[in-house]
Amino acid sequence: MSRPGWHQLTVFESLYRSQGLIVAGTDEVGRGPLAGPVVAASVVLRPGAVIPGLDDSKRLSAKQRLELFALIESGAEAIGIGAVGPRTIERINILEASRVAMRRAIRRLRVMPDVVLTDAMTLPGAPHHTVALVHGDRRSASIAAASIVAKVVRDRYMDELHQQFPGYGFSQHKGYATRGHRAALDHLGPCSAHRVTFLHSGA
Repeated sequence: MSRPGWHQLTVFESLYRSQGLIVAGTDEVGRGPLAGPVVAASVVLRPGAVIPGLDDSKRLSAKQRLELFALIESGAEAIGIGAVGPRTIERINILEASRVAMRRAIRRLRVMPDVVLTDAMTLPGAPHHTVALVHGDRRSASIAAASIVAKVVRDRYMDELHQQFPGYGFSQHKGYATRGHRAALDHLGPCSAHRVTFLHSGA
């Protein structure tokens, strides 16, 4: 599938900015892994910024994400990061944990948005207007940027966890349920970075 052009990616941002509103995009990564946090980012792009190659983080290579991460930092008016760890994920479930991470990311923006675009995620009780776009990370530059930032930040954190728990291969699989990860769990058992309820559910 070809990447959307910049004009296509900024339709929603342009619509709300034309009304004098501040627009942020937010997205999360890490809903499916057996270990590590769920991480959300929120991005307010600077009006007039153009970031060639922006796309859903899942459709980009690690090298492309890093290159775009630097361009997003330059082209963003504000970036916020939020994360929720394994114990809270187990306590409140991954969907609610994702919402908490997103709310934290939005609160950590240095400018407060009037409108937040999400990738099909509702945020009940939010103080801003939320627009949940199906396939939003392929339809909105702000959401795509947030997905890349969240992925890069989470991957870096998983690399740090690899140093703390070297036997699991976190730097390779980032906590996802690969064959190597399952084999390490069979040999070592879970560590504090694992979501134990995910292991029991066969996630």
